[in-house]
Amino acid sequence: MKKLLFTLFTFLLTTATSFAQIGGIEDSVNDVSDTIRAIFPIILGVIFLIGFLFNTGHFFGENADLKKGITRVLVFVLIAGAVVGIFTYLIGIVV
Repeated sequence: MKKLLFTLFTFLLTTATSFAQIGGIEDSVNDVSDTIRAIFPIILGVIFLIGFLFNTGHFFGENADLKKGITRVLVFVLIAGAVVGIFTYLIGIVV
């Protein structure tokens, strides 16, 4: 009986402490997620622009290969879309 009471008492103290810690972190997590939500589209746009600029060699010049250029841009768009989807899903879980 003593062992059961000790275990129960320890469990109650542990959970009370963890709830207190979670309550203090919630505001800072919300601030960070709001900042990331504001900055993420800008970062994604810059990455998309850089990826497009790296692939412009396939569209113009002597060795222009339109099919290869379009394929690479589409693959880049699919990867960027997957990253946005995962990011949106994770932010939806956190907040």
